[in-house]
Amino acid sequence: MYWNRPRFWTYILTNWEHTVLYTGMTNHMPFRLIEHFLGLDDGFSKAYQTKYLVWHKETRYVLNAIALENEIKNLRRNGKIALIEEQNPLWHHQNEDILGNWPPTAAQIEDMFEYRRHEDLRIMKAMEIAKQRGRE
Repeated sequence: MYWNRPRFWTYILTNWEHTVLYTGMTNHMPFRLIEHFLGLDDGFSKAYQTKYLVWHKETRYVLNAIALENEIKNLRRNGKIALIEEQNPLWHHQNEDILGNWPPTAAQIEDMFEYRRHEDLRIMKAMEIAKQRGRE
């Protein structure tokens, strides 16, 4: 059943040379990997080209994913490396394992943009409802 499946991910990405580590959290790993691939987020990940998934953990609960993300961000580099090597000793880039192929296809990229448009509309609607309820 859908509601029993893990739906949140905490993850670590690296650059091609494995010199930089980026820790994040998402509710849609395939699309988040595409966003990193395209460099859609300004900041650390884009500047250092962290596109390659080397570690991830799934959970059913968003608060667990956020807590784990914060825990990992507080680790020193050697702690993050130990975490990666426990799950992925050869530092295999796991993008293809998640997405089915790598790099993403044009159709996958379009699906991601459509998903983002849908999410933006959903958030705007929720904000409007909350605003209306605040006036009542």
